[in-house]
Amino acid sequence: MTGQAVEIVAVTGLAEGQVSHPVTVAANDAYTARLHTSLEMVRPLWLRFQESGVCTGHQNYAWAGGIVARLMPQGAEPLIVEVNDAATGEPRMLVPLMRRPALGHRVIEWLSCGVCDYSAPLLADARPWTTQSAQAAWAAVRSVLPPADRFHITGIPPQINGVANPLALLAETRDSLQTTFGLAIDGDPDTVLKRLCKPSFVKEFGKDWRRLERLGDVELVEAGTPAEVERIFGELVRMRLSRFRELGRFDLLTQEKVVDFYRNAAVRGLSDGAVRLFGLRVGEALIAVQYLLVHQGTVHALLIAMDQSVVPNVSPGLAIMGRLMSWARKQGFGYFDLSVGNQSYKANMGAKGSVLVELCHGFTMRGNAASTAIKLRDWTEVFVRSNPRLLKAAQGTMRGLRRLRGGR
Repeated sequence: MTGQAVEIVAVTGLAEGQVSHPVTVAANDAYTARLHTSLEMVRPLWLRFQESGVCTGHQNYAWAGGIVARLMPQGAEPLIVEVNDAATGEPRMLVPLMRRPALGHRVIEWLSCGVCDYSAPLLADARPWTTQSAQAAWAAVRSVLPPADRFHITGIPPQINGVANPLALLAETRDSLQTTFGLAIDGDPDTVLKRLCKPSFVKEFGKDWRRLERLGDVELVEAGTPAEVERIFGELVRMRLSRFRELGRFDLLTQEKVVDFYRNAAVRGLSDGAVRLFGLRVGEALIAVQYLLVHQGTVHALLIAMDQSVVPNVSPGLAIMGRLMSWARKQGFGYFDLSVGNQSYKANMGAKGSVLVELCHGFTMRGNAASTAIKLRDWTEVFVRSNPRLLKAAQGTMRGLRRLRGGR
């Protein structure tokens, strides 16, 4: 593919008095790429793609803005690459990345900071991508990125709302250890569980629901005010941290800045509808909380927390999930995304799994060493999790360490 000249241009169309940094435009025969170093530079285009193009709820502009404002580590910088058709100049996609320092080297990652399940560009429309066009677009992206020692992009789904994800088509990608699950939902909301889920799940859901009703009124409640967000989200954090301490597992919600990010996104969701927060209440007690992202026809079930001490022999998590599937269908949604993770309840519900791919490789000696270490860590985790005795011992050790750090 013939390379074309690289030129330096200034961003135009910004608000009066706002000065932009120069950006590099590089081109090949198929695509040009333009590097932006702030979200504000691409806000109009981002919002256009978000409204009429193809993306997930994880690529919502406000969600990305919260990441940049609250979660980016010191020394990190956003790298938003705009890819255009070389012949027409028509915008084709936006690729939100970031570069950060990491133990003596620099890594380019997705603009996620741990709060995006999926790494997927925002596409201008649903036109199909091929391996050849994806490679050409990625070559254009690479040509404008600043120097780094390695790429580490995980959580790449094969498709974005039915359209092939250009990142997943790249020859450099490989299958990851992550699997995502979801259910296409249609038809009558009142029968969605019976029609689409496994009979064993439907039976268990019905049994649990009857047990809950014997204890009092059961209600699915949605946070509708900032005060309700504060209360219900506070319960989510409490339940989740308590549960993860029992399991000896780490959770991002141990970090106050992450808690602030999710809380503020939920408050913002009261006005834009992109984030929804639900609780399952029995009498006056909340027994489960679910944090959702919604975009176009998809509901993304992100954070779930439950208090099983309130109602023994009942799964509050499955109860709220079942009710939310019916709610989602009533709202006209067509897909219920159960997020990333191989938890057994997802397959038991009848959700279909899809392996995510990743783009993780080094360019320098330091980058290659870091990539190798990460692969070894991932392999060790798989080995431990596949051995119940090792897993139990590791979880016990982690619980002990956390108690020591907590002074208990």
